[in-house]
Amino acid sequence: MINVEYIENKANIAYIKISGHANYDDYGKDIVCSAVSAISIGALNALRNIENYAITQKEGLIIIESKNESSYEDNIILQTMLTQLKTIEQSYPKFIQIVRLIKRKE
Repeated sequence: MINVEYIENKANIAYIKISGHANYDDYGKDIVCSAVSAISIGALNALRNIENYAITQKEGLIIIESKNESSYEDNIILQTMLTQLKTIEQSYPKFIQIVRLIKRKE
């Protein structure tokens, strides 16, 4: 299962962690993993002020952590990414779960 955790402070996305694998189908045929990857990498590529974020990206893990308040444009990009991931969650709830955190889990 893909787990998405995020923190939103005053409508500003401060933290997003995407981890795991959907296991919807075999590697290379997993449409849920493909969709989540395309959405998240597309959002990272669209961020205008990438230096404002600490980003971890490796197999099965993406963490986006704001160093300071996001610009309006970057926050829209992150909000859009979450909306797209929530849409996938509605269609494939056994393979992706999204949780809003109050504070970051270590």
